[in-house]
Amino acid sequence: MYRFVLPAIALSLPFVTAVSAADEPTFVLRYQLTAGERLDYEVTHVAKTKTRIRGAEEVSRMHTKSRRHWEVTSSDEPSKLVFDHALDSVEMTQQTGESEELRWDSESGQAPPAPFKVVAQQIGSRLATLTINDRGEELHRESHAGPSASLGMGSLTIEFPEAAIAIGHTWSVPRESKVRTESGEVKTIKIRQLYTLEKVKTGVAMLRVRSEPLTPIRDESERAQVVQQLSNGTIRFDVDNGRMLSKQLDWDERVVGFQGPNSLMEYNARFTEQLVDGEKRIAKRPD
Repeated sequence: MYRFVLPAIALSLPFVTAVSAADEPTFVLRYQLTAGERLDYEVTHVAKTKTRIRGAEEVSRMHTKSRRHWEVTSSDEPSKLVFDHALDSVEMTQQTGESEELRWDSESGQAPPAPFKVVAQQIGSRLATLTINDRGEELHRESHAGPSASLGMGSLTIEFPEAAIAIGHTWSVPRESKVRTESGEVKTIKIRQLYTLEKVKTGVAMLRVRSEPLTPIRDESERAQVVQQLSNGTIRFDVDNGRMLSKQLDWDERVVGFQGPNSLMEYNARFTEQLVDGEKRIAKRPD
């Protein structure tokens, strides 16, 4: 049966350009990060996976709420911004089938259940150190907590176009996902994230994002492994201050015949990320 993972100087660019020839305003979307600055985010991930194989049905549910932060360590030039991504706390709930529901709060002082021990070891530590440019393009990533599961949420940052864009402009960012074929081979599925600038109001840009597979997927067993990568949602980005304010991604997928003609998989999930604090302060670097 398949198992699915449930779990220095601020920029001075003009972020709103002059009115275009068609009297249509355009916007330059860029990150503005200052060394010593800390951005705190609250992240919630809720998912339900139902599978039915040869008449046997199993439902898995998970709910995770965590606090994470970015600590900017270098911003000497727009083309090279460096920050640490760290995990501060987590509340986790998980249940599979008729088994007992597991719960754990990292701030409770209690030992975590066995399935949560890997996450528990990451509390208070850096997950990764990223180097990006002001367009959000990831130039380098150093992982400190080992490889993590990709759940279709893309990179931590949004990769913006080089030029100024108008309302309604769409651009794409390539992604890849690995699946295992029935013969046991590993196959690469190319996916693109499509972003659309829907509106800008009071200095906040509303972006629409959706995922599209570019590699043909003809086998339902492969499709079942890819559904977690196909998210749709919205992002709010602070144009004036150069940081993401919030993100919401949703999944509503159904795959029939992924393990025989009567098999079924349904995946429903929501991921939200909200900026709760963004202070220009020097934070103690976690060990």
